[in-house]
Amino acid sequence: MPLQAGFVGCGNITDTHARAALAAGLGVAAFFGRDPKKAEAMASRFGGRAFDRFSDFLAHRPMDLVVIGSPSGLHAEQGIAAAERGLHVLVEKPMDVTTARGDALVAATEKAGVKLAVVFQDRLEPELVRLHAFLAGGGLGRALVASARVKWHRPPEYYAASRWRGTLALDGGAALINQGIHTVDLLLWLLGPVVEVRALTGTTLHAIEGEDVALALLRFASGALATLEATTVAFPGYPRRVEISGAGGTVVVEGDRVIAADLRVPVPGLVSAGDEGAASAATAVVADETAHRRVIEDFARAIETGERPACDGREGRRSLAVVEAVYAAAARGGAAVA
Repeated sequence: MPLQAGFVGCGNITDTHARAALAAGLGVAAFFGRDPKKAEAMASRFGGRAFDRFSDFLAHRPMDLVVIGSPSGLHAEQGIAAAERGLHVLVEKPMDVTTARGDALVAATEKAGVKLAVVFQDRLEPELVRLHAFLAGGGLGRALVASARVKWHRPPEYYAASRWRGTLALDGGAALINQGIHTVDLLLWLLGPVVEVRALTGTTLHAIEGEDVALALLRFASGALATLEATTVAFPGYPRRVEISGAGGTVVVEGDRVIAADLRVPVPGLVSAGDEGAASAATAVVADETAHRRVIEDFARAIETGERPACDGREGRRSLAVVEAVYAAAARGGAAVA
C-alpha cells in the first residue's frame, strides 16, 4: 500500500500539493480546512475524506504523513500536533514566521521520531542540482559576489482577498518571507551560511502590514558578498534572477534554469537549452506540479529509507533565520547577524 497523505489547508497551494502527491504515487487520505466547502471540494476532486475539525483529521487512518499548506503562522502549531500523533510532516515554506517556532517544530518531530521537511523545490530542480555540484566542486573557484532579484508583481486583490497574506501574525511579513524566501534558500544552498546582513524594507504600494519591498546586503562565511532584492510591486512581474561571479567566471540563473555560464574554462551542458516562463512572477497559482512532485517523492523516499530529505527542518530553518535577520536589520536601520 502506498504512503497515505493528508493535506492541511485548502487553498491554491494545497491543490498543487494534492496533484503532486498523486503524480508521485501517494494515496490521498484526507483534507482539513477551516472552510468545510473548500475541504469537501478538494476531497471530491482528489479523493479522501474532508474534515473541518483538526483533531478529527489527525485521528483519521490510514494516514502516514501530512502536507501543510495553511497560512505560514500556523505551520509549526499544526506540524507539532501532527508529529505528536506519529505523522510525518512536510511543510510549505517558510516553516513558520519565527525561528523560535521553527525550532519548536524541529524539536517536536525529533522527539516523536518522525520525518520533517520543508518545501524548497529549488534543491531538486535538475539544472540547479547540476549547478550546486559544479559550485561545490570548485568549478567557479572562490565565489566573490552575487546578486539575487525577485521582482514579482501581486495585484492589490491578492492581499485584499486574503485574511492572512501580508499580515505579521500569519505571513510574518510579505514579499521577502513569502515570495523571496525560495531565493534566500537557494543562495544559502549554493554559497553557504550568511554571517552578516544589512537591510532596508518598505511598504510602498500595497495596504498591508508587511513589506512589499525588501533590499539586503549579505556577507557569507566564505567572504562572498551579495545583494538581495524582493518585491511584489514590479509590474508585470519578471522571472527570478541570480548571478554569481567567482574567480573562474560568472553563472546566471533565471527562474530555475542556468541561462548563462561565462567561464574561463567552459563546461558543456551547464547552460539550459530551454526557456523559463514568468508564471510565478505574476501569479500565486502553480499550474505545473512537477517541482512539488519531486519534493514529495524525495520526502517519501526519506520516510521509507530513513535517510534525510533534501531540505529537512534544520536546513529549512536557515532561510527563515536570514529573513528574520533582514527584518531586524531594517527595523534598526543597521546590521544584524544571521
